[in-house]
Amino acid sequence: MDLLVNIDVDDLGRATDFYTRAFGLKVSRRFGEGGVELMGASAPIYLLVKAAGTPASKQSNQARTYERHWTPVHLDIVVKDIDAAVHQAVAAGAKVEQPARSSNWGKLALMSDPFGHGFCLVQFVGRGYDEIATPA
Repeated sequence: MDLLVNIDVDDLGRATDFYTRAFGLKVSRRFGEGGVELMGASAPIYLLVKAAGTPASKQSNQARTYERHWTPVHLDIVVKDIDAAVHQAVAAGAKVEQPARSSNWGKLALMSDPFGHGFCLVQFVGRGYDEIATPA
């Protein structure tokens, strides 16, 4: 199984600028005016233009919004230096929602991109999640 990450945005140029500057991703391919493929993460990231106010699906009456919104799915971006990564993301246009905090497995900062999507920056320390995991 392969994983592809799709992120809806309302401004492809602004989104491409943000994701390449914030995370060091590189544009791999363009799909006309409607999309960009970014590489440099463990899975390809596709930025897809979807106008604000359009329905999220044919079965949904929920419209897309690019103000800060909540979704049960978000990206965790693993970094080597969380302080530098937070600084880089903020310089590119991200917002810090909760500054980096430490735990026995690592550090975590809650962020959002300019399109209202939440994401976390994660820096593992020690054995990472193995510090708190129990066998299945």
